[in-house]
Amino acid sequence: MRTSRIRAVTLAGVTAALALGLTACGGADNGSSKAAGGDSTADTAQSQSATGGESKAGTEDVRSEAAPGGTQEAGAQQCRGDELRLTAVHRFAGQQGDHLLVTASNEGAKPCWVTSYPSVKLGGDVDVAALPHSKKDKPGSGGKHLTLQPGGKLYSAVNLFDYGSGHHTEQSFSLALRGADGQVGPSFSVALKGAKQQFSWNEADVLNWSTAKPYDF
Repeated sequence: MRTSRIRAVTLAGVTAALALGLTACGGADNGSSKAAGGDSTADTAQSQSATGGESKAGTEDVRSEAAPGGTQEAGAQQCRGDELRLTAVHRFAGQQGDHLLVTASNEGAKPCWVTSYPSVKLGGDVDVAALPHSKKDKPGSGGKHLTLQPGGKLYSAVNLFDYGSGHHTEQSFSLALRGADGQVGPSFSVALKGAKQQFSWNEADVLNWSTAKPYDF
């Protein structure tokens, strides 16, 4: 009889978890989220300049986390973008592994989630095509919803491939969040900080959001 009770409780817990997961996922497509807008950013673009400071929470703790099963935390809404501080640093300039490290810090009062990889356009031309997803990512990693707690941080990176001639050179780029349905939200301007802000590329691609810094060596 004791074994039967344990199985019954476990089954009830799984059923409740599934119900919560379905309820949370259903909220991702509501009209209140800016990141669920269309692909056009020219009319809805907002500007958010990155600064060199830390988030308002004043902490180095990484409190970002993926909820069990790759779904967002119950009650968390999709990040719109205006609650995030977006910063970028040019790392390993002119070397193998040259990339732009992108950090998103939640300065809002509530947790929110992101998914997939950011839509990045290098330079200031909003009409250029967004960069493709990097093939270096692990298969299936982009389908997770990563919950970003207040004061927490998530990371992505723009991989740069400079062949030495015929390349493009810039010091800033724009970034937009993708929704669960793949739609791209408003675009935010991101300026680079650090000693080597200028970057060059012939080809470039973008990594999925992650709780750990990519290429952290």
